[in-house]
Amino acid sequence: MQQAHMQPQNEPQAETKKKCLTDLTLPKLTDYIKSIGQPAFRAKQIFKWIHQKQATDFSAMTDQPKALLAQFAQNCTLAVPTIRRRQQSKDGTVKYLLQLADGNCIETVLMRYHYGNTVCVSTQVGCAMGCRFCASTQAGRVRDLTSGEIAAEIYTAQKDTGERVSHIVLMGIGEPLHNFDNVMDFLDIISCPEGVNIGMRNISLSTCGLVPGIDKLAERKLQLTLSVSLHAPDNVTRSSMMPVNDAFPLEKLIPACRRYQKTTGRRISFEYSMVNGVNDSPQMAKKLADLIRGMGAHVNLIPINPVDGSPYSATDEANVRRFQKMLEDLGVNATIRRRLGTDISAACGQLRREDAKQAEQATRQTPSERTNAQ
Repeated sequence: MQQAHMQPQNEPQAETKKKCLTDLTLPKLTDYIKSIGQPAFRAKQIFKWIHQKQATDFSAMTDQPKALLAQFAQNCTLAVPTIRRRQQSKDGTVKYLLQLADGNCIETVLMRYHYGNTVCVSTQVGCAMGCRFCASTQAGRVRDLTSGEIAAEIYTAQKDTGERVSHIVLMGIGEPLHNFDNVMDFLDIISCPEGVNIGMRNISLSTCGLVPGIDKLAERKLQLTLSVSLHAPDNVTRSSMMPVNDAFPLEKLIPACRRYQKTTGRRISFEYSMVNGVNDSPQMAKKLADLIRGMGAHVNLIPINPVDGSPYSATDEANVRRFQKMLEDLGVNATIRRRLGTDISAACGQLRREDAKQAEQATRQTPSERTNAQ
């Protein structure tokens, strides 16, 4: 998204063309350290400074030679987003609008549960998938996030709250499998014992259904949870909600999900956003149960948050519970997602969109109008 006052660009500016050490997995960092004439053991030390101690400046790396740190300062950088806006809900949920080095903004959400803190991370600036109930995609995709920028979302939330993050969901702005290589490096970095060491079983990755990406992910046999945004059990309804269904209809998506389960041994979770009058009827519940029969999959029913400009409205709570009961009677394990942050800009992409609108309005104001608005 173009924001005139920050001049974001699809390509990083000169400053961010320095090698970002936050982006490097431990093996890649080791290769780089060796390539500049340093002993390999320094890579593990530096990796710990970046990802475990979460240093935001090279000068903090006090056990490293000053000459090396000077070289880093000249040739390298670290991914350190700034908090542009912060909203905290009465339920403890914290939503961040983070500004990246090139001026682009993304959203990150910290959610508090009884088992620990979960951070929902973005994987792209904007999104190209075009789902019609989602604010993230309304201005399209600007660029992919690097692996280090994704990791830095977690570190920023930890530093701001002073609390450890134990779980991660890749369900923020962007389609993770559309940024496959960077997301895989992020998973390597975030689960590394020399870093924050968040286990794969505590990580969920959500996709709108990119079949080639699901197959590539299956080959890696990671122990994360794959969540597939289904949202409708027939092609006509799903295509009206999610244009990606035209490329990968249910006849391709469901077999890919079955292949994933067979290859990894991991149960898939299907996300199903409840939209009033669109996908919440008893007939839809029956179709959904038939579609995923025999998979042992879990269905996560999601009461949608209102999004400006979307034609959709949320199903009322009573109907969501009726739908859940119908699925359970048909042998499907279904739960209703707990709604967090309802008193803030809860829908993914809304905070970024609001900020862009405010910036656009500011550029149209006269100097005296801007002064009066402050």
